Amino acid sequence: MYPILRLLFQFLRHRNDPPLGPLDTHVSHHICWPWDLDIWRELNNGRTLTIYDMGRMPLGARVGLIRALKEHRWGMTMAGATVRYRRRVRMFDRIEMRSRAVCWDDKFLYLEQSMRVRGEATSHILYRTAITGKNGIVPPLEVMRALSLEMEVPEVPAWIKAWTDAEAQRPWPPF
Repeated sequence: MYPILRLLFQFLRHRNDPPLGPLDTHVSHHICWPWDLDIWRELNNGRTLTIYDMGRMPLGARVGLIRALKEHRWGMTMAGATVRYRRRVRMFDRIEMRSRAVCWDDKFLYLEQSMRVRGEATSHILYRTAITGKNGIVPPLEVMRALSLEMEVPEVPAWIKAWTDAEAQRPWPPF
């Protein structure tokens, strides 16, 4: 079951935090509870993605994106993700999560998040996300205008470009 109460707590916890710019980092804190564990008594990989939601949603609120989504009746969808797991997260570990947008291109926003326990990185995720409207994907420049942001388009880092190039070669539909 999706942890709605945990998500609501994060919105409540960060409701008075100052607004963030589109490329600023949102820092949040979480706990690995017993129901987040897999049979090896570590944070379940599926639950890891759910906990990443707990950082991404308040980031969207602080940037003003959630307000813009409501005003324009837009939606948001994930168009891809890649995760790197490096360290175990155990029961009752306190997690510091960092969430931020890195860049965008003509269709997608690229968001990255990381989890740390005792200062050491445990996992990192890169998301490709799209804002959607009644006519399909809303160009990120239109989204930035809706956020009243006038700024240059950030350069796509080489590692993100390499990932998008690799994804373009991936067969679809799958086997």
